Amino acid sequence: MLNVKHVILGINLDGRKEVLTIEVGQNESSKYWLGVLNNLKNRGVNDILIICADGLTGIKEAIAAAFPNTEYQRCIVHQVRNTLKYVSDKDRKPFAADLKKIYAAPNADRAEQIRDDVMNKWSEKYPNAMKSWVTNWDAITPIFKFSAEVRKVIYTTNAIESLNSTYRKLNRQRSVFPSDQALLKALYLATFEATKKWTMPIRNWGQVYGELSIMYEGRLPD
Repeated sequence: MLNVKHVILGINLDGRKEVLTIEVGQNESSKYWLGVLNNLKNRGVNDILIICADGLTGIKEAIAAAFPNTEYQRCIVHQVRNTLKYVSDKDRKPFAADLKKIYAAPNADRAEQIRDDVMNKWSEKYPNAMKSWVTNWDAITPIFKFSAEVRKVIYTTNAIESLNSTYRKLNRQRSVFPSDQALLKALYLATFEATKKWTMPIRNWGQVYGELSIMYEGRLPD
């Protein structure tokens, strides 16, 4: 059985995706994630505007310690996916449509109103489904200060999901590795091949960069 792997993918100042690190470990904790983030700092990562991640144990606390000016954004795709785990097949489509109204809202205040409406609508049938939307609301809301174009960049880890599909192929080819180092070597080789295609900046990077420059004044070069 493979150890848990974690991939940190960044978008650089030119709008291009970069895999910053691949970590193989077993115990997620704030201490573990602090070590990962401090390693990035030691390798020359000076600043991170936003980190989008799933609800990884200890990640929020580690970000606050290592990069105190960095915002933590919960991955909306994972948030929706985790919510729909509580929902029966016949209700998933209408429930997902209601959730989309939340993260497509024009601002945080309106999103909160819609969230509460969704909770009231489904709470009798699925009392626990919306609980994480309330407890993690502070990490869900950073996207609402941006335009739709910028939201697409920061609210999902889909870019990593595409990499994971490459790693799954590797896993199917060889399910057992003699050591973590052997696994890491195979992952790095697979990553090198996958990232050869990353030759262009992300879509509408000029607009995205402009908004980020205003929102995080003084932290990006003119």
